Amino acid sequence: MNSGEIARMAGVSVRTLRHYHQVGVLPEPVRRANGYREYTVRDLVLLLRIRRLAELGIALDEIPPLLQADGRADAVLDELDRELAAQIERLTARRAVIARLRAAGASPDTPPELAGVLGSGPDLPAEMLQHDREVMMLLHHRLDESGRAALTGLMSQVAEPAVLAATTELTVRFAALAPDAPDEEIDRLVADLQLVLGQLNFDGLEDVDPRTGALLTAYQDAVFNDAQREFLARLNQVPGPPQR
Repeated sequence: MNSGEIARMAGVSVRTLRHYHQVGVLPEPVRRANGYREYTVRDLVLLLRIRRLAELGIALDEIPPLLQADGRADAVLDELDRELAAQIERLTARRAVIARLRAAGASPDTPPELAGVLGSGPDLPAEMLQHDREVMMLLHHRLDESGRAALTGLMSQVAEPAVLAATTELTVRFAALAPDAPDEEIDRLVADLQLVLGQLNFDGLEDVDPRTGALLTAYQDAVFNDAQREFLARLNQVPGPPQR
C-alpha cells in the first residue's frame, strides 16, 4: 500500500499520516526503488491502534510507550479520565454562564455576575447603554473579588425600580448635554444626581486604585463631549460617595 491507500483504509488524512511519522509515533516504512513508501498490513494495524488512542485524547508522545507496555494502560487511562472529568466540569460551568446570560438578555461579553443588571437595560439611548456597559466591564476587570462583589451589589441597588427610574432620567439628561451647555444646566444635573447617589451604598468601592482611575478618565475623554466631561469633573469635586 502507498500512503494514500493506507490513509484511506485507516480513515485518516495523508497529512495526519505524515505528522505521525514526523513526531515519531508511527515508524516510516522502507521506500521502494521508485522512492514511494510501501506500507504493510502490520503498518495498517499499528495506524489503527494509534488512531484509536488519539481519539481517546491520549497525547501522541504517550502512545509509543503505551503500545509497548501494557502496564502503563491503567495509569494513562486514569489520568485521561481525570482530565476528561475536569473538562466536563469546566464545560458545565460555561453552560451555566450561557444560561444566565440568556435569562438576563445580556450580551455574551457581559461578566456573569453583572448579567442581571447589564442585560438589555432601561430605555436609554443605545450609545449611553454601550458606554455604561463598557465602564462596568472595565471596573469589573480591574477590581479584586471583593470589589467585584461590591460592584454587583451597587448595580443591584441601581436596578431597583425607583432608583432606576431616577438614574434613567438623569442619564437621558446627561446624554442630551450639548458641548456648549451652560454652567447652570451642568450644576443642576450634578445636584440632582447627588441626591440619587446619596441613597446608594458604596461600601467596598471607596478606594479605586490610581491606575483604574486613570483608565476611566481616559475612557471619558475618548467618548464624552466637553460639557459631559465638565459634569463628571464637577461631580467628583462634590463631597459624597465615590463616583465611577
